[in-house]
Amino acid sequence: MVFVSISIAKEGYDDIRRYKLDQVENNRETKVLHVYGSLQSGVTGGGRLSGEENASLPSEGPKHWASVKWREIQVGDIIKLKRDENIPADMVLLYSDGTNGIAYIETMALDGETNLKSKQAPPSVAKCCTSEDDIAACRALVVVEDPNIDLYNFDGRVVINGETLPLTTNEVILRGSTLRNTSTAIGMVINTGEECKIRMNANKMPRIKSPAMQVISNKIVVLLVVFVLILALFCTIAYQIWSENVEENAWYLAHAHVPFDQIIVGFVILYNTLIPLSLYVSLEIIKVGQLILMSDVEMYDPVSDTPMVCNTTTILENLGQVDYIFSDKTGTLTDNIMKFRKLSVAGYAWLHDVDIQKEAALLQASREAAEKDKSNFKGKGVVKRRSKKKTSRPALESGFVSETSSSSILRSDSVRRSGSVSLWKSTARPSKVQAEMRTEELLKFMQHRPHSIFTKKAKFFLLSLALCHTCLPEVQESGEVDFQAASPDELALVKAAQELGFMVVDRPARSITLTYPGEPDSMEQITESYDILDVIEFSSKRKRMSIIVRFPNGKICIFCKGADSAIMPRLKLAPLAMEKKKEVHRRSSARKSMEADQALRRLSEHSPRTSFSRPSMSLSRRSRKSIGNGRPSMASAKLQPIRDELDSWLKQREHDVDVEAGPEDLSAYQSPRTSMNRMSFASDRRFSSYDDDMDDIVDEALVLDDSSVFERCFQHIDDFASEGLRTLLFGYRFLDEQEYNGWKKIYLDATTSLVDRQKLIENAGEMIEQNFELAGATAIEDKLQKGVPETVDKLRRANIKIWMLTGDKRETAINIAQSARIAKNYSEVVILDHKTGEVEQRMATTLLDISKGAIAHSVIVVDGQTLSEIDANETLALLFFDLVVLADSVICCRASPSQKASLVKKIRTKVKNSITLAIGDGANDIAMIQEAHVGIGVSGKEGLQAARISDYSIAQFRFLQRLLLVHGRWNYIRTGKYILATFWKELMFYLVQAIYQKWAGYTGTSLFESTSLTVFNTLFTSLPVIFLGIFEQDLNASTLLAVPELYTQGQRNEGFNIKKYIGWMFMASSESMIIFFTIILEMHNKTCMSAIGWLVSIGGWFLWTLFLSAIYKPGKMYPLYPIKDGFIKFFGHDLLWWMVLAISLSCLILLEISVSSVRKAFWPTDTDIFQALQKDKLIKQRFEETIRAEQEGGAEVEMAKEKTSMETRREGEIQALLDRPRVMGEPITDAEIVRSPVDMNESSVIRSASGNHLTRRKFSTDLHGGRGGASGEYEMMAMARSSVPPKTRHSVDIAELLGRR
Repeated sequence: MVFVSISIAKEGYDDIRRYKLDQVENNRETKVLHVYGSLQSGVTGGGRLSGEENASLPSEGPKHWASVKWREIQVGDIIKLKRDENIPADMVLLYSDGTNGIAYIETMALDGETNLKSKQAPPSVAKCCTSEDDIAACRALVVVEDPNIDLYNFDGRVVINGETLPLTTNEVILRGSTLRNTSTAIGMVINTGEECKIRMNANKMPRIKSPAMQVISNKIVVLLVVFVLILALFCTIAYQIWSENVEENAWYLAHAHVPFDQIIVGFVILYNTLIPLSLYVSLEIIKVGQLILMSDVEMYDPVSDTPMVCNTTTILENLGQVDYIFSDKTGTLTDNIMKFRKLSVAGYAWLHDVDIQKEAALLQASREAAEKDKSNFKGKGVVKRRSKKKTSRPALESGFVSETSSSSILRSDSVRRSGSVSLWKSTARPSKVQAEMRTEELLKFMQHRPHSIFTKKAKFFLLSLALCHTCLPEVQESGEVDFQAASPDELALVKAAQELGFMVVDRPARSITLTYPGEPDSMEQITESYDILDVIEFSSKRKRMSIIVRFPNGKICIFCKGADSAIMPRLKLAPLAMEKKKEVHRRSSARKSMEADQALRRLSEHSPRTSFSRPSMSLSRRSRKSIGNGRPSMASAKLQPIRDELDSWLKQREHDVDVEAGPEDLSAYQSPRTSMNRMSFASDRRFSSYDDDMDDIVDEALVLDDSSVFERCFQHIDDFASEGLRTLLFGYRFLDEQEYNGWKKIYLDATTSLVDRQKLIENAGEMIEQNFELAGATAIEDKLQKGVPETVDKLRRANIKIWMLTGDKRETAINIAQSARIAKNYSEVVILDHKTGEVEQRMATTLLDISKGAIAHSVIVVDGQTLSEIDANETLALLFFDLVVLADSVICCRASPSQKASLVKKIRTKVKNSITLAIGDGANDIAMIQEAHVGIGVSGKEGLQAARISDYSIAQFRFLQRLLLVHGRWNYIRTGKYILATFWKELMFYLVQAIYQKWAGYTGTSLFESTSLTVFNTLFTSLPVIFLGIFEQDLNASTLLAVPELYTQGQRNEGFNIKKYIGWMFMASSESMIIFFTIILEMHNKTCMSAIGWLVSIGGWFLWTLFLSAIYKPGKMYPLYPIKDGFIKFFGHDLLWWMVLAISLSCLILLEISVSSVRKAFWPTDTDIFQALQKDKLIKQRFEETIRAEQEGGAEVEMAKEKTSMETRREGEIQALLDRPRVMGEPITDAEIVRSPVDMNESSVIRSASGNHLTRRKFSTDLHGGRGGASGEYEMMAMARSSVPPKTRHSVDIAELLGRR
């Protein structure tokens, strides 16, 4: 009962803590309209709209907006919301002060979409609810559907003033949403609490989670119960036999016979401790210790000041056995920030990395400031000199980073040098070289060649960016212009236009005012106003939006932007465009096929085991004794082949296959100049002059060639998409007045129609959105959280399958999957869409291909509607389940929270021995977090709902890497060893009791006195196994992070299983109780804590024996045990007793070491091998540098080489020269001529007249001699005889250095 009570108390504490977190949510406040009537009317409380048609709020009496807690909100309450306020309940919108009565709602926490939804109250209702008095006087009947889980549909109606109006999702705001870009909104509550749609999708009865390891331990406990019964029965039968043969013939045992029922109960009591009931209590203790050690500073986010929080200790070991990760997208993988990254105009691609340049400039400035502070202290060490050299060279190359002007035009000297290596890298393809020129160069060319054809096209494209949107500019208190945008994509485009010079400064109801730069010779800004005639909104079906504007000169133009599949057929030269698109697709498919073939070959070369090839392992065994021992030179010679093979294996695992683009693909980034007789890349112009550079960028003949422009533009779009960027195509067309007026009538009829309004609007859009000219293309980066792609790669190497479940659109989900490397560039993306009618055929074909090994990497994409139809068909459901289990990754888009939870449950229940993990940050992720074996909440921008309900919460997705690969594996190994050690010591101790029964006539006499037997588990054998379960670290954290393949030990249950249990029990049956005190040999991480546990246990036994010897008195209770003065006067003084103790202990330690050595020599595990490898200094350094490079975004890591004695000696000599004091005032001779060190050769060394020795020469390594242009060469000045000494930072004795060679 004590053990059970402790477990109940712990679970109760977890429930109380969650209850308190729920109260935080329920006690949030909102504004509710209270209307008080007269005393005669009897109305004294808060008023609400009645369900009866003729009922209304009392219109008399004071009215005010009272603060009410969320838990007190009731159906019918009138709620007032402010900007950026969360919605407390499902409600019907009554009024909004936004433009045209529109309220913008962010539903990111509901469906994962980052686009704002526009909600509008029914017109008749909005007119009657403009003020508190109007609301109080309003008579309306609202009829809504019963509470359900459907987030995407709503049925209801409102009857007001005899008029019946429909209520759909356009008029309803759901709990979990947030009011954005709208000052005030008023609504009426229709569902509260658990009846809200988001709560209806939650798991109402969450299951109790238990560790997977507990299933095996429970089976072992059942086996032990059976074993105790069999052992007791065996000893009882043996006693009956002994009684007949011995007891009945011994006169001194007369009347000592014990009945059968009593003796069997006695044996059960004697052996019952073989069933370790204390295991479960001690397990809770070690989990508390493990929890404390999980407070890792590496999982702390300083930006949000959020550490890793553990909400439960029950399933710590499950973190080391995860097979499937189900991840949300928005806020979990992404940072909810869009950045304009690339554009393609007139056949030329440009990279826009202004934000990254500014960040790098600030970082560089901070480093230089810190270095300047350090330079005030005159140090002489070589480390200081090296730091100065390292910081001086980037300063020469990068130059000063200036801020953009008020018009946000990038100056020619700002940010970074032109033509250098880009600071931006694609997360999907990090090894890809960025061949695009930069937008700084685009603006330079436009200023240098303002009247060229390309400049005109580029200006018009930038104009389309500034006009084709629905953003509203806002002037902040600081004077900066910010924007309200319904879509983060539009916000990124408008900000990019602002950074490129075209800034929207005002947007009244029907016009857009913007400024842009004037002529190159003039610094004045031109301000123009464009009339907005019509806006055809974006929809998921249309995949495009259009805006019709009237230019200041009176011309009418339509701008359209959208997906390339939607814009391309509507181009004026659509047949030519489609032809070029097919050519680009053919080349892209060929490249992907080559990458897939390479990936398949790589898979076939690897064995099913995740460790690197076995020859290296055998080699490591032969030279394991040299690791850390012997002479360094000998150890290095033996270990170098292992290091090289390990380095090669790691590089292959760290880098995915990536076929370089062919000449045809690269030609899209080249500028063919017939006069130059070469192909000019942006990166080839680093040292060219300004004028030549500008003339060399663009070929005007190519700009006029529609065929070349189409081909290059579509190649750019394909490359942008392969880098995980979201692409948009822009088109435009000028309209005459007659055409526009005719279309305007049709469009006006469509927008005012009461029947099929949306369909009519789409048809009207189709009429005008034709015959576009190609303006250009853009690529927007949906920024991932830091470290997401690297973490996904590590988890995949750890044999963990990653699924992405999101409510967002399919195209967005696929783009993010590519950016996060869930889908690779060569992946076979299989889209299951019920609209095609080929779902079953598609699944069957893909399943067959995967089974045959014909697909290198498969990604299944399914939407929520298709998933519903699959679940409704049992045959399709079985086929789908077989397919997704074999697939490498699965993307489920447009999924409701209940569908997310359903997918997690199916994998959890149907995939045998699989451990699932769900991670998310929004309210829509709660159901799947509760359904998975392990639930992770991200404390993100969508709130803390998921973090509060989860098992563990982290601030960033990248922390999942350390949580699983390091702490998860450590906890799994620790818990497994603790359970095995507990079973081992119990069996070891009580097996001695069973063997002793042969010499005690199987009478149940204990070998040990009862008091010591009672405290055996508590005092003598608890600390060693508890410390083993808390502090064991079989491998270093750097090793586990650098080699994620080691994580598979937990997935295969190699740390604790029946086979391993039998092996431990075999050792237990071959050893005595004393070997228990050598349990420290099993602990790889031998620390002071393990030594303390060992000393306390063994020392405690001797102290206990002394204690019993002193307090016990001879009597009838313990006649068989020499307790009184036994250790002090009897066996403690017996030399034979000490010899037996020493010999037994030595023999059993030798047995343990021998068995372990033989196993590691002939049947080593991956852990054994890497335990030996990480002892090598260079290999350990390689692991640590790999982790450091990932965190800092560094370059590729190489395995360091062991330095020879000659290299060490030469480094010492050079360091000794550098450590000499500076020489500032020595007289200068004719021979002392300062020259560039690159010109130093034997002929330039001036010898003395005798020619017997070299003349010392000094050269300056000071880098203040000027940049020497963009080349970065040092400016070397020849110095004549002068009384002024040269400025030298380090005076190096070249003659002495050359003479020693």
